[in-house]
Amino acid sequence: MTGNYCSGPVNRREFMRIGSLCLGGLSLPQLLSLRSEAAPTRPETSVILLFLHGGPSQLETYDLKPDAPSDYRSLFNPISTNVPGMDICELFPRQAKIADKFSLVRSLHHDVGIHSDGGIIVLTGKRPSKLDPTSQSKSEHPDFGSVTSVVRGLSDAGTPPYVSIPSKFYMVQPTYLGMQHGPFESTEPSATSYRPPSLKLQAGMDGKHLLERRQLLKQFDQLRSDLDLTGDLHGNDKFRDLAFQMLTSPDAARSFDIDRESDSLRDRYGRNMWGQGCLLARRLAEAGCGVVSLFFNTPKTGQEFTNWDDHILNAGRPGHFAKYMQTRLPYMDQALATLIEDIHERSLDKKIMVVAVGEFGRTPRLSSNNSGTGRNHWPQAYTALFSGGNLKMGQVVGATNSKAEYPTHNPHTPQDMLATIYRHLGIDSSRSLVDHQGRPIPILPHGKPIAGLI
Repeated sequence: MTGNYCSGPVNRREFMRIGSLCLGGLSLPQLLSLRSEAAPTRPETSVILLFLHGGPSQLETYDLKPDAPSDYRSLFNPISTNVPGMDICELFPRQAKIADKFSLVRSLHHDVGIHSDGGIIVLTGKRPSKLDPTSQSKSEHPDFGSVTSVVRGLSDAGTPPYVSIPSKFYMVQPTYLGMQHGPFESTEPSATSYRPPSLKLQAGMDGKHLLERRQLLKQFDQLRSDLDLTGDLHGNDKFRDLAFQMLTSPDAARSFDIDRESDSLRDRYGRNMWGQGCLLARRLAEAGCGVVSLFFNTPKTGQEFTNWDDHILNAGRPGHFAKYMQTRLPYMDQALATLIEDIHERSLDKKIMVVAVGEFGRTPRLSSNNSGTGRNHWPQAYTALFSGGNLKMGQVVGATNSKAEYPTHNPHTPQDMLATIYRHLGIDSSRSLVDHQGRPIPILPHGKPIAGLI
């Protein structure tokens, strides 16, 4: 393999305990002020992010170039969709039938071809002050899910404002917003051992003590003590009530219970991490979660599966990367198409926005050696899919040149993508949050909602 050493995207499966939902971090006046400002006009909207971890190739998914030279073009062929002029990969037949229910932005670009740092740009909208070629960096600023958590807070049903399936992103952290604004992690929804996480404080086998405020206060104080929080919330009943709303809500617990769905619907999504993860995401968004992120790494485990980091010897697997994409892409087609269909069938397409994107794209020119063939990191041009969110559907926004090397029309940045997301969530991305040093930090340093989608 040629080029810089790539350690590959980290696959973290460290699941947070209920402490991720507990309280601390931001000063109480700041938090309550933010929630009070957001509460009167907060829309009941949600975003489901499918993060294609590793960087999906634009030339094998949504921006095929069949007329490009042989050392550029994909082994896969484009197929027509039900939207004239919008062609996508032949391994996406179900999406092709519902292209009028999604739009493609083919002109995303930035300048960092490192997994962690590229992911930080896409998820936070802020470029790291120092790049880390080993891809072990952590964000200096919170991602859009944590920002949503602090600005919008709990839903009326008490569901967590930010959930990650099955685990959080390794490269971002809530930083100066406080760890309580990190995501609640669902664990693996397709596993036979999966159980809806308990969001309730323990109060005896029969739960009767949950009705007794004094007992609740005692348990909350014990929980707070166990987690060694800062004490900023001491003595404030209003903030405790917010915690109780989440921790004692039966609706919140039910939203995680995918066993309530019919077997036929679960089969339609696919009995794998991507399929069941998308189903769980729809349940959570429908129940009021502001942001649900899916770590779209691999649909299953096994020698035939790799993630989206399709360079030579991805995951140590020799051979042509198209062999592994041919296995992987039908799982995505099934899960994503069913998610979009399900959202529309339930008339949730104005409430819920779906975004599918990775940290970057792949090199237009193929790389080959004795170990196989692949594509390397390429942030200069890649594609994002949008569905729902009361956006214009059936659109292709932007274009790349004949080899998918760079945008030639209507270029957009990850900040524009995030501005589109924040707009749907009812969050003013030009406002600032305060860091640990008391400095105002803009939610987005720049970027505007993508006009072709509005």
